[in-house]
Amino acid sequence: MPIGDPLVAEKLEQVPAILRETGFDLWLLFARESHTVHDPCLDLVVGTNVTWQSAFLLTARADRIAIVGSLDKANLEAHGHYPEIVPYVGGITDSLRSALARLDPGRIAVNWSVDDVMADGLTHGMFLTLARSLEGTPWASRLDSAAPVVAALRGRKSPTEQARIAAACETTIGIFDRLTARLRAGMTERQVAAAIREEMERVGGLEPAWDEEHCPAVFTGPDSAGAHAGPTDRAIEPGHVMNVDFGVRENGFCSDLQRTWYFLRPGETRAPEAVQRGFDTIVQAIREAARELRPGRKGGEIDGVARSYITSRGYPEYPHALGHQIGRTAHDGAGLLCPRWERYGSLPDLPVETGQCYTLEPRLPIEGHGIATCEEIVAVTGAGCAFLSRPQDAIYLVR
Repeated sequence: MPIGDPLVAEKLEQVPAILRETGFDLWLLFARESHTVHDPCLDLVVGTNVTWQSAFLLTARADRIAIVGSLDKANLEAHGHYPEIVPYVGGITDSLRSALARLDPGRIAVNWSVDDVMADGLTHGMFLTLARSLEGTPWASRLDSAAPVVAALRGRKSPTEQARIAAACETTIGIFDRLTARLRAGMTERQVAAAIREEMERVGGLEPAWDEEHCPAVFTGPDSAGAHAGPTDRAIEPGHVMNVDFGVRENGFCSDLQRTWYFLRPGETRAPEAVQRGFDTIVQAIREAARELRPGRKGGEIDGVARSYITSRGYPEYPHALGHQIGRTAHDGAGLLCPRWERYGSLPDLPVETGQCYTLEPRLPIEGHGIATCEEIVAVTGAGCAFLSRPQDAIYLVR
């Protein structure tokens, strides 16, 4: 009985059409010691790790060939995804050349990319090894970046993948809901993070969606370190706005959500006007961007919708992209809802596609109080987008 992941089988079924669409005859994944130096594409179309130099050949005609060290053969057979497995002992070159001679591909996709980290899994050393194996053959000059293949395969989430992201979102929101009841002024950022981890353990079967050092990230008040920094011993004071950036990996898929709380001062029954206005601006910016998010729009255009709404209300631009794709990892694919800045390369000009799942996460400062931000997750549909997370539409109040 094969032990392979049915989601790997789903993605493998997508590959031939994507290769034809992007003009490739063959996608060649080339890896070794992949548990240590891991190409993220192996999770999509292999589903296990390898030890010695290994080549996985996927063609536009739906061929699936694995060329692996002889001791890896049984593991590949047990997973059941590759009907043709070619083992070798002394070296991979002869077997690889033989397979390529039989397939004779014109254009070969390999995993390097300037802008998409998820398509850049071929190390420089392995590229040199591949070039040496193909030296003197016609295929050496036919290698090209697999970035468009990976972007399409990783981005076009199946209904099963979308359902798993939505489930991870619901788990995360449940943790936020239970956290709210535990919050008190005087708690430190580290104590809030510890409470979140306790709630994770209570649920069970969860991992943090990114580096545990700052998952969760907790930041409070006007002088906080902000996102991408770990919690500190800074105490939450009445009048502070507190944010949490947190996600879980559940059943192989991630959430990545942010929520905002306000800690009431003595005598207050609601947030001050400045806090409420900032929070409402964030919520409306997300709604405006979601309304415009649809297949064919460019990521830079969608970022511009939220960015211009926020600046039109008198707030400064947020210093990052509006949203990234999410799936098996928190940052999961090429397409990005981002401004045309140097650091984003070609990503703002990539078109939005049906099936992609994006975060929407603008932020703005509220002078004297902290940062207002929410982060939601949406799936792109044929006509627009649908929320996979339950949006925060009211600021959480802590008495």
